[in-house]
Parts: sequence; structure tokens; C-alpha cells
Amino acid sequence: MDNDDSDIHLHKGKSVVKNNKIKTKNSKNNKNHRDRWPLVVTGIAFLISSIMSLISETTIQSADLFMAWIILIIIIAIGVIFDIIGVAVTASKEAPFHARSARKMPGAALAVQFVRNADKVSSFCNDVIGDIAGVISGAAGAVIAGKLIVLAHNSYDMIISIMLSAGIASLTIGGKALGKNYAINNSEEIVYRVAYILDIIIKSPKYLISLMRRERKDL
Repeated sequence: MDNDDSDIHLHKGKSVVKNNKIKTKNSKNNKNHRDRWPLVVTGIAFLISSIMSLISETTIQSADLFMAWIILIIIIAIGVIFDIIGVAVTASKEAPFHARSARKMPGAALAVQFVRNADKVSSFCNDVIGDIAGVISGAAGAVIAGKLIVLAHNSYDMIISIMLSAGIASLTIGGKALGKNYAINNSEEIVYRVAYILDIIIKSPKYLISLMRRERKDL
């Protein structure tokens, strides 16, 4: 009997040690991921900002004034939309998405991942995309200001620049302020819609490949 008890205690002791090792390993992995995240974000920000700056600069420079305004509004809207997504992810909870995932609803599993990694998702949406959109909208505004100054025959250049900068800032700040309230009140639906759309985009190539394979088999 004593031998059996000692075996049980020994087995429990080994299990505890094994579990502690697993926890230690997982914590180290999580720490490594956290340590790498700023570097990853920096690289992503550089890449996205380069692409967006190139596209916006080339299109606005060659576009007429009306199209330049449209592009500027789109850039501001992108910043506001991603800010809404970032706030919504932070304000959401996992439980509703687990229920949807259990019902095999498309995008639900991805929504769970968003909420579990809310800090990274919000950092990407708010800090990376939001800040990039802010910088690029300022640069786009400078190009538009230049076009307006030319139309005004180089008159009122300072007033045009100041008014345009103030307008861009007020639209961005006002849009984000309105968006935050909307995001908090509708966080679950926003996160699910975003996850649903991304899920379709991610799965579309696989679906097309499977269709092509079926067609080949039929032939």
C-alpha cells in the first residue's frame, strides 16, 4: 500500500514538473514574440507607408484638383476605419465568437484570434495604419495646397496651407472621435464583419484551386 502511495506521489510530482516546464517554455515563447513584435511592426509600417506614399504621391501629383480631394478623403477615411476596428477589437470579448464558431459561422474562428491578440491587432490598426494615414494625408494635403496656390496665382499661400492642414486635422480627429463611440457600442458586430470579410479573402484562393482541380478531374 505504501509503495502504491509513493508511486502515485512520484507520478504526480513528475506531472507537476512536466507542466511547469511546459508553462516555462510557453512563457518564454510568448516573451520572445512580445520582444519581436516592435521590430515586426516597424518593418510592416515601413513597407506599408512606402507603398501608400508612393501611390498617393504619384496619383495626387498627376490628378486634377477634384480627384486629389477624393484621394485625400479616402486616405483620411482609411485611418478612421482602421481606428474603429482597433477600438472594436479591444472592446470585444471572446465568448460571443466562441458561440458563433461552435455553429461553424464563417469568420468566427478568426474573430476569436483577433480578440485574443487584441493588443497586436489594435497596435496594427491604430498605430501602424492610423499613423501612416495621418502622415500621408498631411503630405497629400501639401500637394493639394500647392495646386490651390498655383490656381490662386501664388496669393494667400500661407492661409491656404494653414486652412488645409487644420481641415485635415479636424476631419481626422472628429472622425476618430465619432468612430470610437460607434466601435465601443458595436464592437462585436464590427469585429465579426471584419473577420468574415478576411476569412472570405483568405479562403478564396483555396476555393478557386479546389474548383480548378475538380474541373480537371471532370475533363
